[in-house]
Amino acid sequence: MALRDLFFRKPSAPVADAPDTPAPLADPAPSAATAPMQAPVSDPSRASVPAAIPEEPTGWFGRLRQGLSRSTARLTESVTSLFVKRRLDDAALEELEETLIAADLGLPAARRIVAEFRRTRFGTDVTAEEVKEALAESIAAILAPVAVPLVIDATRKPHVVLVVGVNGTGKTTTIAKLGQHYRDEGRRCTFVAGDTFRAAAVEQLQVWAERTGAGLAAPSKPGADAAGLAFDALTAARAAGTDVLLIDTAGRLHNKSALMEELKKLVRIIKRVDPSAPHSVLLVLDATTGQNAVQQTKIFSEMVDVTGLAVTKLDGSAKGGVVVALAQEFALPVHMVGVGEKAADLRPFEARDFARSLMGLE
Repeated sequence: MALRDLFFRKPSAPVADAPDTPAPLADPAPSAATAPMQAPVSDPSRASVPAAIPEEPTGWFGRLRQGLSRSTARLTESVTSLFVKRRLDDAALEELEETLIAADLGLPAARRIVAEFRRTRFGTDVTAEEVKEALAESIAAILAPVAVPLVIDATRKPHVVLVVGVNGTGKTTTIAKLGQHYRDEGRRCTFVAGDTFRAAAVEQLQVWAERTGAGLAAPSKPGADAAGLAFDALTAARAAGTDVLLIDTAGRLHNKSALMEELKKLVRIIKRVDPSAPHSVLLVLDATTGQNAVQQTKIFSEMVDVTGLAVTKLDGSAKGGVVVALAQEFALPVHMVGVGEKAADLRPFEARDFARSLMGLE
């Protein structure tokens, strides 16, 4: 089965076949002709699914390797210079640990990997290629337990996904891509423009709702109460039999206390409609920020019960080693990773593919 067919396993019976690959989703320039949407939830049934586009010539694995190229270069160059038919002694292991930390894998993961090397390879002569293969295996072992798809519970009407993260990490774009995938699966999806203070976020989500055929709950004016908007959207979505409700949120981390109170209020209010909601809390992280992603995960986990991660912007500038640090430190499911702006560029996280790409291996 192709990787794309595994996107978000469903526990229920399969839905109708989806189109191939969805239309591109790049940052849209809001149109002056686009009128504000006042209704709490728009009707997704009349929207059409955008036309399909072909897969990138390099394929998903190639795109992933390209996205991790910066981290790969840092790791492989150091490993190659460190291990050229030399004995894996204490000095070499210490240098290896420093190399892993410098590549954003973090101290706990680096120490775990080096300890494994010490148990299995200490005192032997190794080549750089052997070390890269062994590193890929050790990294994959750390990542495998967290490579868990985001499962939409078909018994929930709707399954509520609260999307959180710092502004600029790609929350709104991720919501758009998820909306496209769910639409292609035959699910009815609604977006909630809960970052009510950022007009650009509301306008972008409005354009993307039109593109993906999703419903939209948008504020009637800037600065409207996000919790009240989510309450109305969830109430309407339940009445309409919507399958998935994706709620965008603010991410103004410079005012942590205000943001925390806003998120807690939003969760408290939607529980009045559905005590089990939100059913998923997805934290979106920008891979280019390196160890800042670790700190963001700590902070948002204090604010809300984060259930899983989406790592975006795995482009040539990404510090991909941080995914290993996140897995080792938090053990939160890494549901998906993104390597570009198209909907097809957001895929389920695969531990072995990621580990081998990080080490520059086929």
